[in-house]
Amino acid sequence: MPAPYPVLGEVSDAERTALESWLVEFDLGWEPDRLLGRARELPADGPPDLPEGVARDEIQHPSAGAGPLFHRVYRARIREAQLGPSELIACMTADLDRVAPSEFASFNKVLGEDGAMAVGDEYVVRMPGPWDGPVRVVERTPSSFRFVTLDGHLEAGQIRFAARRAELLEFRIESWARAGDRLSNLLYHHLRMSKEVQLHMWTSTLERVAELAGGRLTGGVEIRTSRVDEVDGGWHFDARSQQLPGEDPGDPVPWGPWETARRLISDYRMADPAIVRATWDPDAPLEGREMALELRLHRIVSVHVGVRVTRAWDETRSVDGREARVFGFEYEALPGHLELGRMGYEVYKWRDDGAVEFRLYAHWRASHDGPLWARIGFRLVGRRQQLRFYARCCERMARLCEAAALSRGRSTTTAEPG
Repeated sequence: MPAPYPVLGEVSDAERTALESWLVEFDLGWEPDRLLGRARELPADGPPDLPEGVARDEIQHPSAGAGPLFHRVYRARIREAQLGPSELIACMTADLDRVAPSEFASFNKVLGEDGAMAVGDEYVVRMPGPWDGPVRVVERTPSSFRFVTLDGHLEAGQIRFAARRAELLEFRIESWARAGDRLSNLLYHHLRMSKEVQLHMWTSTLERVAELAGGRLTGGVEIRTSRVDEVDGGWHFDARSQQLPGEDPGDPVPWGPWETARRLISDYRMADPAIVRATWDPDAPLEGREMALELRLHRIVSVHVGVRVTRAWDETRSVDGREARVFGFEYEALPGHLELGRMGYEVYKWRDDGAVEFRLYAHWRASHDGPLWARIGFRLVGRRQQLRFYARCCERMARLCEAAALSRGRSTTTAEPG
C-alpha cells in the first residue's frame, strides 16, 4: 500500500516545487509537518534577551506584533559531513544565498561588508509576493548567528541558526516569532499562507545546508513547536530618533536648530498632515492642552480621536555622564480613541558636542472604543500606519530644521531617521 503522503526527500525537484506550491495555495486541512518527520511540542518560552550593545532602533519586537507567539525548532542531522560547525557557519555567512532556496528567498545585504557577517549587519530577505523582510544581526559566534526582525517585516521576533558536532553534525534553526501586524496574522495564522511558505523554506534550507557541508540528511527533519503565552498583555513600546542639524557646543543657540525643533514640536508640526491633523485652543497652555486628532488613511477615510497633554518639560538632563537641554511633551489617549496609552516627543541639545536630536516614543495597546469599522481597520492596517507616522515625523523634523538652518546661511547635514 502506498504511503498516504509523499516524503519530500523522495521526490524530484520538479515534483517538490509543484507539491510545495500546491500546499501554499490551498489549506489542505492537515499539518504539512507530517511530510517532514517528527513534530514535537516544546516547553513554552519566549525569545532570548538581546545582547548588550546591540542597536535597538527600528527593531520589531514580538510585543509590536499581532496574534499568537510561536517558538519553533527545525533540526536536522547530517551524515558524512566534510565541514565542522565553525567551517559550515563561516561558509554560510559569507553568502547566505548558498543555502537559501531560490524559489522561496534570497538575502540582499544592505549594511555591512560583503563576504562576512558581523553584529549590526542588516539584510532584506526577498520573497515572492509581499513577504520581503528586513533583519539585523544581533549575535555572531563561530558556530551560530541570530537575526532580529526590523520594522516592516512580516513577522516580529528572532531567529537563530546554529551548528554543533555530536555523534553527527547537527544543524538547528530556532525562531521566536508572531505576525508583524493584524493583516499578516490573517495570512499567517488564519489563512496559513505564509506559514506554509516558511515551513517549506526552512526545510529546503536544511537540505541545502547538508549539501554545503558535503554530507546528506539522515533521519528526516525534526520540527518542534509551541505556542507561547500572550506577550506583555498586548502593550507595545515604540521609540525613534532623528539627528538634526547641529550647533556649537554649550547652551542652545538663539534661533538655532534646537529652538526651531522646539517650536515645531510645540506646534505639532512634526506630524505629517496627510496622516494626522490636529486642532486645539491656541490660548490653552501646552500642559493640559486637549487636541482633536484626525487620523487619515491615504486621504480616503478618516477618524477623529482626542488626546490630552499630561506632561511638558524644558529641563537639563544628565545621560551617561553627558548633559543635554531637553524640551518635550507627552499626551495620553482620551476615551473614544482607537488606542490606550501615551506618546511623547522630545528634542535634545547635547552640550558637549552641540548635537541636536529629535526623539519620539509611544506606549500603547488597542482599545475597544471607536466605530466598529475603524476598530477593524486599525487591527488590519493600523500598525503599518503607525510606523509610517513615526518615519514621517522624523523625516519632517530633519527637513524643516535643515531648511531653517539653510535659510540662515548655514550648510548642515542630517542622518537618516533611526
